[in-house]
Amino acid sequence: MEAGKKLLREKNPESAVLQFRNAAQATPADPQTYYELGIALIELKDFRPALDAFRKVLELSPKDIGARLKIAQMMAVTNDPGLLRDAQSRLTGLLEGSSATPEILKTIAYTQLELGDTASAIQSLQQVLTQSPGELDASVSLARTKLSQNDAEGAEEVLQKASSDAPTSADARRVLGDFYLSQKRIPEAETQFRRALEIDPNWGPALLGLGRSQLIQGKKQEAEQSFKRLATFGEYKSMFGIFLFQEGRRDEALREFERLARQNPDDRDARTNLVVAYRANNRIADANEVLNKALKKNPKDADALLQRGETLLGMGNYSQAENDLNQVLRLRSNVPEVHYLLARLNRARGAVLTYRQELSTTLGLDPALQAVRIELAHSMLDNPAGARAALDLLDSAPEAQKQSTAIITERNWVLWTLGDLVNMRKGIDRGLSQERSTELLIQDGVWKLRAGQSSAARTVLEGALKIDPADVRALRALKQTYAPKEAPIALQKVKEYASQQPKSAPVQDFLGILLMGEGDRAGARVAFAAAKAADAQSSNYDLSLVQLDVLENKFADGEARLTALLSKGDSNPIIRLWLGNLEEIKGNHAAAIEHFQKAVDAQPTNSQALNNLAYLLADYANRPDDALKYATQAQELAPDNPDYADTMGWILYKKGLYPSALQQLERASSHGGNVVSSYHLAMAYFKNGDGPRGKAILDVALRKNSNVPEAKLALQMAQDAAKRRLN
Repeated sequence: MEAGKKLLREKNPESAVLQFRNAAQATPADPQTYYELGIALIELKDFRPALDAFRKVLELSPKDIGARLKIAQMMAVTNDPGLLRDAQSRLTGLLEGSSATPEILKTIAYTQLELGDTASAIQSLQQVLTQSPGELDASVSLARTKLSQNDAEGAEEVLQKASSDAPTSADARRVLGDFYLSQKRIPEAETQFRRALEIDPNWGPALLGLGRSQLIQGKKQEAEQSFKRLATFGEYKSMFGIFLFQEGRRDEALREFERLARQNPDDRDARTNLVVAYRANNRIADANEVLNKALKKNPKDADALLQRGETLLGMGNYSQAENDLNQVLRLRSNVPEVHYLLARLNRARGAVLTYRQELSTTLGLDPALQAVRIELAHSMLDNPAGARAALDLLDSAPEAQKQSTAIITERNWVLWTLGDLVNMRKGIDRGLSQERSTELLIQDGVWKLRAGQSSAARTVLEGALKIDPADVRALRALKQTYAPKEAPIALQKVKEYASQQPKSAPVQDFLGILLMGEGDRAGARVAFAAAKAADAQSSNYDLSLVQLDVLENKFADGEARLTALLSKGDSNPIIRLWLGNLEEIKGNHAAAIEHFQKAVDAQPTNSQALNNLAYLLADYANRPDDALKYATQAQELAPDNPDYADTMGWILYKKGLYPSALQQLERASSHGGNVVSSYHLAMAYFKNGDGPRGKAILDVALRKNSNVPEAKLALQMAQDAAKRRLN
């Protein structure tokens, strides 16, 4: 027991859990053992076993207030209304059986907030402060609740009173300083942080706040000294390195992190920061060396496995990344970070449903992860049903988050998808009252554009570009404010913005796409080259140049670019797909098949690669059974694509299943398939003994394009059919 408590104080909950479990085996009738085990499991975010531990306490000691409170507190942090009401009932029972302690009242208030009963929550928090005027947590919660009601003045009054009620509390001053920071009242924030440090010169959170306020005011030298001093406090030792890193002084930051890692070889946080710094400096081999060394020492080091998995994911090494992340799952199944990385892995592979499932699991483990909630909502906007689910997801956010600009902004995009312009307008106005951000101005602009207010939309979007001249979304929307007859003016406007942003890769790429569409291939090439120069790490702009190469029949140049990307270790499946297409143009079917196969292996949900592979396997490799497997997968991913129906029909034709082939080929033709599918359909009719229909379709196809290989095949079949009729 004592060893477990010591480990818990030393922030080592994993080892503490082992000690408490040993204690439970030695003294199975001691409720305190299970209580301490529950506390340690909460530290690990392993909530279900923690709940079981507290329930075991109640089996042994049914009236244990601590365990009853912990169970209620765990229920209170869920988004499940049923569990929240259960928590409220349990807490009410605690009030009846004991005095209304501040901790019980605070938990009741949190439950009321989650249930949307703000008025009752305020009363509960005020009751806490009546009992304990210096209760800082309650003051902070009450202030946040008032802020959620747009009552900044009331929130300030609560925090000022907390400071006056606890004149010797450095933390109360620090909290007031944080409030002023959030309200962008920076000088007042700095004053409060300095007062906190007068009370306790070694109060780390206050020194951190002081450094932040100095940085915001542009007092960089003073901020640097604050962060340097902060780094002398044990738990803040990495802050100076982080300051250097965020200031763009990455070489200095890296040296600082290397120094900390040498001095603290067993400090996982120091190692984590060092790996992040190595990755940011593109020293991937050094990052992997650190992690591999840690895993050689301890193969079950979950933190190292998690970071290595993330590094491998960034390198495009999906299989090995998945192995590491699955091993983390076996060690720590309830860690949100691992599920988030698995979500990213599945997104990279194109597995959209699994991507969303992992995001949902991440959010279920930690409902306070606002960025994950927003990402999940955004991923659901591909259809109206998904958009409605996204709206419910955002509306179920913790009460304090619902007022955030980020949630309001994402909610506006959901309403845009649903076509609810009335409520979107309200959301835009509400967001702009809090922050004049680029995102909200873009929303304002596209809303006005949809409402037919082109001139007003243009003004707003130009305002967005003043804030962020490199935001391509604003630039794209600005172009749309010009009528079709004003296209030259719109293009000139984009050129002007691009000339002001020569080092913005997205802006240069957007200009290149417009120029390519206008037929100005030379200008497009210059723009794409500028984009590539601005962001040499991204392959997107090389791919844009490859498109130009193909349009200009410079196939060798395009192939050279793609091959160079592969030699750099770029694992983008599009590279393999396009190389396959180029090999197919040259008639190198075996090489094309190899590229398409590798594209499918890297991204099994790439429907285009699946379809291309299937067609070549059937047409040139004489592997119709393998082809059928891939074609089926492609059709499942994109059931309405006429090219995929043509591929399926041609495979069935090759297998001699002519009636089934006809169904697919007719479907391809009726959905606007290309001329090749018409020749395939004509041949299928000939094979089914319907020469007249085959001849009619063939004649139409020949008038469209008689220069494809399929035309010769179909003509020969028509002649053979005619001879059979004569005989």
